[in-house]
Amino acid sequence: MLRLSTCRSAFLPLARGLATHAKVWKVYLSGEIHSGWREEIAAGVVKAGLADQVVLSGPNPSHEDSDDCAARILGMEEKRPNWDRIGASMNAIRTRTLLDEADVVVVHIGEKYKQWNAAFDAGYAAAKNKPIITLHPRSIGHPMKEVNAAAMAVCEEVPQVVQTLAYCITGALPPARDGAAWVPIVDRLGKGNPTP
Repeated sequence: MLRLSTCRSAFLPLARGLATHAKVWKVYLSGEIHSGWREEIAAGVVKAGLADQVVLSGPNPSHEDSDDCAARILGMEEKRPNWDRIGASMNAIRTRTLLDEADVVVVHIGEKYKQWNAAFDAGYAAAKNKPIITLHPRSIGHPMKEVNAAAMAVCEEVPQVVQTLAYCITGALPPARDGAAWVPIVDRLGKGNPTP
């Protein structure tokens, strides 16, 4: 009988070579539509060699179309709350469908805009047991603590999101963020499991 410790060196190349796996990962990008963070993730996915393994989706990036979609299709409403309600309901068809199909949900919340939709998407994804990656500046870590508690990775920069996806999909690791100061856990804190 082979012990896993005997096989470890043979398994690692296999684990790191998962890029050939046939799965295409669906990643929903939730958050504000006023900056180019989605395009940065898309470019990072291509640069990481994941273009054939990742499909990115998100809400309608046109604020005006998102606001007016239902009124344009169904007819104008006389009162703002009705206009907003029918538009929100129509947008929810896209959002819920894509969130339901997602393998991973990235929730980006920045400092500039009130992103209630992204917080709602995070709650929906958590209720659906979807893996969540949050992306936000360190300065809003405190108000994000509940959302971060539901997340499986908390990132402060777009490259960290791409690197997290690359690791989860292919096993590829980037250079250590801490550079030369990085120390493997076994050297820093000792073996985690003393049982052979």
